[in-house]
Amino acid sequence: MPSKIDKISDLGEKKLIKRLLLKSRPRVKSLFLDEFSIKSLSDDASLLDIGENYLIACSDMLMAFTHFPDEMTPYQMGQKIVTVNVSDLAAMGADTIGIIVSMGLPRNMLLTKFDHMVDGILDSCTKYGMALIGGDTNESNELTLCGTCIGIVKKDNVLMKSGARQGDIVAVTGPIGLAAAGFEVLIHPFHNFDDLNKNTKDLVIKHALEPEARLEEGIIFAKSGSVTSATDITDGLLSELGEIVNESEYNIGIIINQEDLPIPSEVFEVAKISTQDPIEMALTYGEDFELLLTVSPSLFNDLNSEVTLHKIGIVDSSGEIKMIDKAGNTNIITPRGYEHIK
Repeated sequence: MPSKIDKISDLGEKKLIKRLLLKSRPRVKSLFLDEFSIKSLSDDASLLDIGENYLIACSDMLMAFTHFPDEMTPYQMGQKIVTVNVSDLAAMGADTIGIIVSMGLPRNMLLTKFDHMVDGILDSCTKYGMALIGGDTNESNELTLCGTCIGIVKKDNVLMKSGARQGDIVAVTGPIGLAAAGFEVLIHPFHNFDDLNKNTKDLVIKHALEPEARLEEGIIFAKSGSVTSATDITDGLLSELGEIVNESEYNIGIIINQEDLPIPSEVFEVAKISTQDPIEMALTYGEDFELLLTVSPSLFNDLNSEVTLHKIGIVDSSGEIKMIDKAGNTNIITPRGYEHIK
């Protein structure tokens, strides 16, 4: 009798990665891998021991069908492959060195589009203080970009998902839900967005098509000594909160306050027209590329004076994620968000 789980789509991306890691961990042996290197295999980027520092490496793949809406220009596609990788370095508190970009290119792609895409890559590299240091090209039916980014961080400064403790303050670096609103406008044109304020429309679409990595903030957090855990919000706030809870070395939970979530009015405007729940959009869609972090409570105000933070909750010992709604009711919420291969 065939197994009930016989396709990778039965597992989904996150469980598939865990399955891969379980197979690979017993085989990992290298002079460049210490105990934190092994732990980092399930983090935003991998740590390579090079003495006083860690060399940090991460990789992200973007495909036209799932990542590049029709309205996205080749220049913006080039920007995004850099941004998504740099965001992973930022979550670890690392500074950038360079990126390797491999490209699967349709044979009929116009040369002008290729040039604009490369310009987007190079301009983003300049923006984040690094270089394009290599890559590969091949023919593909669908435009595919795969970036491998290299960074560096002092061992004492590295940020990971695993350090949150009871009493820590939970915070984010900026608004959530704007990218979700932007993609709602782009991908669901059957909703009548003609009445949507032009400034609102431009803002949300810009957040969807031109995300920015919080590299500067990540480096400040790493040097501060006040951040106990961190990750970037790519798959949705709830999903990332679940990662913080699951990876912690302690038995923790997190309680967030709905009224403290930094959801801009523009998200509510788009949600009203598209008949979506704005809270759900902000919590589960992702693509915000803000940093989610936990901070030692006694050091929060000092850090907040250096970087504007939005306090959204606290770490407790419940083992669950809860949200206090506007009526004052506390509800248990299940970590969920965007997931490939499901």
